[in-house]
Amino acid sequence: MTDRPFLSRVRKILPDLHPAERKLGELVCNFPGELASYSASELADLAEVSNATVSRFIRRLGYKSYEEARRHARLEKDSGSRLYLGTVKVPAPHAPQAYAETDMRNIQRTIEAIDEADIDRLAEALLSARKVWVIGFRVGAPLAHYLQWQLLQVVESIVALPGAGQTMGENLAGLHPDDVVVLFGLRRRVTLMEPVLAAIEGSGAQLAFITDESMPTHAPATWHFRCATESSGPLFSHVGVMALLNLVANRTIDTAGEAGRARLAAIEALNDRLGEL
Repeated sequence: MTDRPFLSRVRKILPDLHPAERKLGELVCNFPGELASYSASELADLAEVSNATVSRFIRRLGYKSYEEARRHARLEKDSGSRLYLGTVKVPAPHAPQAYAETDMRNIQRTIEAIDEADIDRLAEALLSARKVWVIGFRVGAPLAHYLQWQLLQVVESIVALPGAGQTMGENLAGLHPDDVVVLFGLRRRVTLMEPVLAAIEGSGAQLAFITDESMPTHAPATWHFRCATESSGPLFSHVGVMALLNLVANRTIDTAGEAGRARLAAIEALNDRLGEL
């Protein structure tokens, strides 16, 4: 069972447990973050079982000690699983104001962590690149398409990936040292993230890496923007990410100057002629 995920271990043994251990197992299945956060005695009190029950339960899972099990649970918690965000204690009602206050903090923390000179350099790189690639998986996918749509106003050669029915290899084979890649690495990150990063770095293209605050600084990236994603509910908040994208898009359009205005004018003229808007 060495490589079996923590929660998978719990679910596997749950049907065969004695009542007290099953009570503990069900609590851990529903609120795995509690084991990641609490000591063995605290978990026993929370589940209303004995310390001996906790010890037997941990051994049944295949761990040598409670600390070993807790380290494994913490690794899964750090991966961003929403299951680990729940708590046994009944939370206070989440009024809209609570969400608004958390979102405003996320925006402030995200923007405060940004070096304005980095935004300027990224805008210039996006405009001078041979091609811009915007890549996002899971929650990063709609964000990638949003940024691609905004930058398309002034960046002619820009694509959002992955495309429908396409493999990443079919696209990444075309990376060039004169390109810029904007890659979203938000929780929960896909297993493809590491090989995609390696392919980007191997191509020599400049990388703008956009992640949440749990991701350590990625030294090979030309730019690494770590966004605050704290939430008042069970889902991560991405308003800080959107604030960053708004800043990048607007700064790029401003930096484009006369050439950008000419392209915007051409787009508007075609919109009028085609009657699409």
